[in-house]
Amino acid sequence: QPSALPLVMASGSEAETVRDHVGGLGVFPPPAMERVLFAVPKKGRLAEKVKDLLKGAGVNYVRPDRLDVADVKDLNVTLVFLPCADIPRYVGEGNVDIGITGLDCLEEAKANGVAEDAVVEVMRLGFGQCRLCVQAPVTEGAMSAPIDFVGKRVVTSFPGLTRAFFDKLDPARAGTTAIKNVTGSVEVACSLGLADAVVDLVETGTTMRAAGLEVVGEVLKSETVLIHGTHARAAAHAGLVELLEKRIAGYLAANKFFLIKYNVQHENLEACKQVTPGKRAPTIFSLSEDGWCALEALVEQKQAASIMDQLTKIGAKDILLVTLANTRD
Repeated sequence: QPSALPLVMASGSEAETVRDHVGGLGVFPPPAMERVLFAVPKKGRLAEKVKDLLKGAGVNYVRPDRLDVADVKDLNVTLVFLPCADIPRYVGEGNVDIGITGLDCLEEAKANGVAEDAVVEVMRLGFGQCRLCVQAPVTEGAMSAPIDFVGKRVVTSFPGLTRAFFDKLDPARAGTTAIKNVTGSVEVACSLGLADAVVDLVETGTTMRAAGLEVVGEVLKSETVLIHGTHARAAAHAGLVELLEKRIAGYLAANKFFLIKYNVQHENLEACKQVTPGKRAPTIFSLSEDGWCALEALVEQKQAASIMDQLTKIGAKDILLVTLANTRD
């Protein structure tokens, strides 16, 4: 059975901890134990994008001030706002049913003992892309290689992944790398003389370069992922968990496509159908004007401008692009 885990709610300058119980978080009254618990990042680089994602998926809520839980309107779901790194553990140990976190956090949790089969990666969400990299001070001449730091001092916020990475580089020296776990400002460790290299996330590389570091190796490519648990609690809520997953998938799909509408003469219809085949097939309507029809189809957003140019050359008229809010397969 999972041990009790704390939910932290801001209270002045300190934090007030409310202990949870196996099968449900103690912050909720008994009826809420039946609600789906959905863990989302409480702050950091993913929080705002996840907020937009939930809004687009119709997961609407009002978060009370100074409280890290919020009930979803019109759904039997409660959001739980947690540090991104903690979410895979909460999901894997059965304290919450579903969560959004970084792939880096998920893999680190597995490296630190969360069972592989306790957490299912449902889908990658297409934002929050970054790389977990070995970084070392910039040197003149030949760049350092990751293997150069086996047996050396390495500072990171990802000790499990870092240990596995260096042990795999040189199995004969497995366990000799001195890995120190810190929770922030990893990039300054080398300049302070605390480390020979660091393992940290890189998005744009601005912070890394400002600290006089360069990438010498890549541990993991990461992005935001949706996960759910396989424990008894998640199984009991499987229907609502699946509904949430479909809403999110629909919103993501809607953000990849436009609906294109246009009129075309019958003689050019087949050529236009080749340009806009849609996901399954285009929808075609007859117009009251003889010899003309209207066509609708989904097109990928990144190709929309080019498709409009092609349709214009073929002879299509009155071309419109319509933004989609959500969709279902």
